[in-house]
Amino acid sequence: MKVIHPFCPIYDKNSKILILGSFPSVKSREDNFYYAHKQNRFWQVLKSIYGYNKELVTKEDKIEFLLNVNVAIWDIIKECDIVNSDDSSIKNVIPNDIESIIKKSNIKSIFCNGKKSYNIFKKYFKLEAKVLPSTSPANASYSLDKLIEIWGENLTK
Repeated sequence: MKVIHPFCPIYDKNSKILILGSFPSVKSREDNFYYAHKQNRFWQVLKSIYGYNKELVTKEDKIEFLLNVNVAIWDIIKECDIVNSDDSSIKNVIPNDIESIIKKSNIKSIFCNGKKSYNIFKKYFKLEAKVLPSTSPANASYSLDKLIEIWGENLTK
């Protein structure tokens, strides 16, 4: 089924790190915001890395947190055919204009949340990026502690 990415990137002129997912899950598309599935560990990982103790309940809380730690988020894919939330089913990709964020911010490092995101990024962009293990619940081989360790080593350099 053809699906168009339903929401905007989160960034400002001070953003230094860009984290790119592949495409929003069904739950994220329903909630109209990033990493909305309650079992996705993205928000837990970032909160731990940056020592953020407040709850991230609303979209506004999450946006404020990201901007305060100079992290931008978006997804590689603007439009694609996808079955439910299954990254392996993604076909007919049209990428987002990632370079537009880079031009309007202070991005120094790009990280891809999982291999699918990284592989699509490398196909469409000649920029440097590093792949990090996916925070998705489908990536059960990585514990929360291991994700925090690996993501922290990379994002806080």
